Amino acid sequence: MSQRDPNEALAVATDGGWRVPGIANLHSHAFQRAMAGLAERQTHPEDSFWTWREIMYRFAARMTPDSMYAVATQLYAEMLEAGYTHVCEFHYVHHQPDGAPYADPAAMSKAVAAAARDTGIRMTLLPVLYMTGGFDGRALSPRQQRFGHGVDDFLRLFDGLRSLQDDGLRVGCAFHSLRAVPEAAMRRVLAALPIEAPVHIHIAEQVGEVQDCLALRQARPVEWLLGECPVDRRWTLVHATHLTEAETRGIAASGATVAICPTTEANLGDGLFPLRDYLQAGGRWGIGSDSHVSVSPVEELRWLEYGQRLVTRHRNIAVTPTSSSVGETLLRGVLASAADATGFAGTSGDCVVLDGLAPVMAGATQDDVIDRWLFAGNRPLVEEVRVAGRQVVADGRHVAAEAIARRYGETLRQLLRG
Repeated sequence: MSQRDPNEALAVATDGGWRVPGIANLHSHAFQRAMAGLAERQTHPEDSFWTWREIMYRFAARMTPDSMYAVATQLYAEMLEAGYTHVCEFHYVHHQPDGAPYADPAAMSKAVAAAARDTGIRMTLLPVLYMTGGFDGRALSPRQQRFGHGVDDFLRLFDGLRSLQDDGLRVGCAFHSLRAVPEAAMRRVLAALPIEAPVHIHIAEQVGEVQDCLALRQARPVEWLLGECPVDRRWTLVHATHLTEAETRGIAASGATVAICPTTEANLGDGLFPLRDYLQAGGRWGIGSDSHVSVSPVEELRWLEYGQRLVTRHRNIAVTPTSSSVGETLLRGVLASAADATGFAGTSGDCVVLDGLAPVMAGATQDDVIDRWLFAGNRPLVEEVRVAGRQVVADGRHVAAEAIARRYGETLRQLLRG
């Protein structure tokens, strides 16, 4: 797949603004946008990802194809307004709450694809294979039933969605996690996938997951994956938070991308990715907004750097021998991995225009505009966004923002009454 010229300027002056590349959001669970802010009350003295997950399951049980469409449309409009021009939708809410398929087994997948089409964002749709409730092969719990597939049904879903691909839609494959997909099933699906299909997987997000994998597979999750699967540039490892030095170097050597989701990882108390070591190993990475407690590439990139500063007690961590600018290093990083992680090679018609008249941009030059955008305050600077040449954001707002927000508000009120 084509890669962006590393010597190409990241910011180009326009009349009253600065044109910069659009950003790929490598990890999204669209329905979770509707529950943002609703899991911030303590339910247990040891609240963690695992207690948050119980709240998420209850909320997921309320989603229908119609509500999924309304929530995803609002989310994708917000992404475009923030400067994201691609989204990788890691989609696992497939069936009715009792696990029975809809009359159209792809109804929920088609709802998020329609939301992307109607808002104008590029989508890599990643139907998720989810089969077991743990490394020990236990059955899915009642609340997980609507996520589940057998291998044959999953491959039928995948093939049907692939037939829908067009200039704005790519379809890849996601394995929910090692704990949710038995080894034999993973191997069978990988053998059936087209060679160009992106492959995404949650991995090593939680310490408990690492401990269970060690106990039952005698290897850490990333260690096992690198040793047993053909991990290469088409793979995206989501989170990969808890790594040894050998695993960090191993991911970098494989050519895979790590999708780091700083605001969600912070919200859930997951931990911090070893960014500096990974950069030094030449690793490829991108960002995702995951649970959508924030929908802002600025905040993801800023906190990716700030987390490292808090750990190391030093400044300006994300730099390379060829770039002393943190902002440019971060932006070039997400651009370098986007084609392989999303499956979109040609995106020349995508761009974001920043407001050059904003106070924080006074006197900006090509050398400092990216650092100002990412590190100089919280006023949104995106004025215009184009995807495949089509204007989808004007004056900082999605072109259909009012109608989308109205439908979303009605939907959310109904969900909260459910």
